[in-house]
Amino acid sequence: MRNEPAGKILMLLESHYPEDVRVVQEANKLVEYGYQVTVLAQYSRKDQPAKEIINGVTVYRIPLLELFPKSKANGNWLQKLFVQLLSFVGYVFEYFYFTTACFLYSFFILFKEGFDVIHLHNPPNTPFLVGAFFKLFGKKFVFDHHDLCPELYLSRENKSGGFIYRVLMLEEKLCLRFADMVIATNESYKQIEIERGKKRPEDVFVVRNGPDLNKKTFQAVAPDERLQAMNKHILAYIGVMGPQDGVDYLVRSLGKLVHTLGRTDFYCMIIGKGESVPYLKALTAELQLEDYIEFTGFIPKADLIRYISTAEIGLDPNPSNPLNDYSTWVKVLEYMAFGKPVVSFHLKETWHTAQDAAVYVPPNDELAYAEAIAALMDDPEKRSYMGEYGRERMASLLCWEHVSRNLIIGYDRLFGIPQRIKEASPNLATLAAKNQGNTNLLSQKAM
Repeated sequence: MRNEPAGKILMLLESHYPEDVRVVQEANKLVEYGYQVTVLAQYSRKDQPAKEIINGVTVYRIPLLELFPKSKANGNWLQKLFVQLLSFVGYVFEYFYFTTACFLYSFFILFKEGFDVIHLHNPPNTPFLVGAFFKLFGKKFVFDHHDLCPELYLSRENKSGGFIYRVLMLEEKLCLRFADMVIATNESYKQIEIERGKKRPEDVFVVRNGPDLNKKTFQAVAPDERLQAMNKHILAYIGVMGPQDGVDYLVRSLGKLVHTLGRTDFYCMIIGKGESVPYLKALTAELQLEDYIEFTGFIPKADLIRYISTAEIGLDPNPSNPLNDYSTWVKVLEYMAFGKPVVSFHLKETWHTAQDAAVYVPPNDELAYAEAIAALMDDPEKRSYMGEYGRERMASLLCWEHVSRNLIIGYDRLFGIPQRIKEASPNLATLAAKNQGNTNLLSQKAM
């Protein structure tokens, strides 16, 4: 006889499944603890089935719709205005489409699978309307706050406010107001949700992005023969490349590394995709860096693991902006999981995460970033210490085994289930303050 699930959860995701690692890890963890999880996501490729079961998670997919490609606006003011207008219309139409699809599919899924909770992974925030609607029928609504959408808009568009910003603020407040439980990615987000969203602290649970170190994905392999044969320092960037991600800062910093500091003994792998790639390739050509930078695009997992295993330094060029000042970056955790030292701008949450696994430079200072890379290339002993420190920090505190505990604690509380996990993962902010006196040596040297 089949046991009844602890609860039934419908996750709404505008991204792809199982490509979105955070959502996969959350869904699998909930299934492990007896919850029934259904995910409504978008197709990432045409050959994916409309419905499938992956590791006990039932996945439904809706067609991907992109009305206009999003790209960095270049040219004169009229061309920039036109691109911004297209992007605005595109986002509005696509979010309306996805929210409407969530409404329609949720009725079908309610009939086929059943659910007690609507769990929204943002962005966008607009599907909170689905959660708010089903609250009228006794369902719960969980808001999984991946991104600060108002700050994301300000950072992408280099704005300081305006009508769209106010709309996004209203959306966020409504998401938080209707949520029975909020999942935050770090303590900075939790504080915003308490202060800006008026949530009770006991209704907000911090579930960080933590790699699962038990998977082969985070096990180093033999170095890439092509890169090794170059006999150069191999640098790596992994991640999405949008206007807010700072890869343009990285390219300009590498330009200073070559043209100001005279270093030609490096090769940088920029791994990933995103709307800014055409602009970044043009910038690379403009700065005459084609011999030093390789854009790989999206690559198979095996190639990614081999490249990061080969790299000596992981690069995190996220600049200081309204979004990045509060956010934690998965790429930093991935570098640490592979035992790679990191070069980063000095941002609050990055420091709380990496501590002495990273070298920090003043925010947005491209020459200082280049100098930090050069210094680390010349110091193998420091690279080794930082890499070991980061790997140990991941294993003892930041891996998924530890940071996922709050997810189950929160859901068990939501469903009134006696607590099955006795201790949540430690508050990193408190831990960072405690360790500041005895683990700052490398950070001080870097500054």
